[in-house]
Amino acid sequence: MKELYRDEAVVLRTYRLRESDRIVVLLTQEHGKVRAVAHGVRKTNSKFGGRLEPMSHIAVQLRRGRELDTVSQAESLDRLGPLLSSLDRTSQGMAAIEAAEQLALDREPTPQLFRSTVGVLRTIAERPSPMNVPAFYWKLLAAEGLSPVLDACVRCEESGDEVELVAFDLDEGGVLCRNCRSGVSVSPAALSLLRCVLGGRLNEALAAPESPATHEVGLLATRAMEHHLERRLKAIALFERH
Repeated sequence: MKELYRDEAVVLRTYRLRESDRIVVLLTQEHGKVRAVAHGVRKTNSKFGGRLEPMSHIAVQLRRGRELDTVSQAESLDRLGPLLSSLDRTSQGMAAIEAAEQLALDREPTPQLFRSTVGVLRTIAERPSPMNVPAFYWKLLAAEGLSPVLDACVRCEESGDEVELVAFDLDEGGVLCRNCRSGVSVSPAALSLLRCVLGGRLNEALAAPESPATHEVGLLATRAMEHHLERRLKAIALFERH
């Protein structure tokens, strides 16, 4: 008998398979990224109901297979409804799980990525702040060892109140002063928000109302994530347009 195992998971993506089946891509807590078949999930009387839709947070039982595992049980841990209650929440949630899918590795547990993904989906469900996705991206990049330099010019290393930090360069890995500037301009308000996100004041950043600064931080976060992944993020386009 093939091995049965249980885990907690977030549904990242689904694909149609044959007439009534679906391939489900899961970010699991203990087994990394797992691809599994859910038999009969597209039938109206499916035992899984709507529990295997993208962004769902579930307790799942799987049977290990050679290439694809098989979903045998799935129970909801968080209600999906709030994430589908508005275009804003849905687009934020899809942008979050797309990045998580790209960073997750097959069969390699990444507990911090799993916890962060569950956390951001819960936050989006409760309050769709314009900083939810940007903060999530920056936190993921920091966990990958790619936290940007924000308190001194990354090139000349000048710092202090008298030094104007006016630009952000992804290749350099942080902010630059007026004399060294390259990359894109960064405003003092956007730099302050970035420091909140990465300096232990996340709640303060998430409470920020929509503004040119939140938009600026969002664009920088997207560029930084795409730069790291070396690919464009599809879901973020819907989020940014909305």
